[in-house]
Amino acid sequence: MKYHLSNMLCLDIYLSSLTNDEYKKIEHKILPSNPKSVPLLSWDIYAEDYYKKLIEGKKTIEKKEVFQLAKKFNWANDLSSDFSKNDYEALIITDINQKIIWVNEGFSKMTGYSKKFAINKTPKFLQGNNTSLETKNRLRNKLLKQEPFKEIIVNYKKDKTPYHCEVKIIPLYNKQTTHFIAFEKQVI
Repeated sequence: MKYHLSNMLCLDIYLSSLTNDEYKKIEHKILPSNPKSVPLLSWDIYAEDYYKKLIEGKKTIEKKEVFQLAKKFNWANDLSSDFSKNDYEALIITDINQKIIWVNEGFSKMTGYSKKFAINKTPKFLQGNNTSLETKNRLRNKLLKQEPFKEIIVNYKKDKTPYHCEVKIIPLYNKQTTHFIAFEKQVI
């Protein structure tokens, strides 16, 4: 039996308006006889929820990887708090000299550069003609102060497309700063 999408959406709306007693009276007519093959009555709701869970799962894995690095380098930061306060697409961890030691999958998605390409480079490879000298100087000075900060910089994707990148950089430390973590997202 084929259903038109608008009919399925109407059915969703109709069913959501029923009381529990009204629904129980008709549920045998709408539930499938084979419970292993349930028709999807509202694809958009399912897809949205599935996408959110997928992103949450990836971010959980990324956090675990960062926490493993924190254990390895004995960082004293409250990384749980840092993750809860900062929204991001890309994560980058550099050493004290700004050489990249780790990036997440979101970095590759946002920039077009592979993880393998980025490792042991400084983030300067993302800069280009429209990257402001003033912004680069501010970044450099803020990094020297080894205090958390936020900045917006024009970076370039692998295909040379410029984009505005909001960067929140937090020094990672044990007795002294040893690394930096950057929470990055593309902004308009």
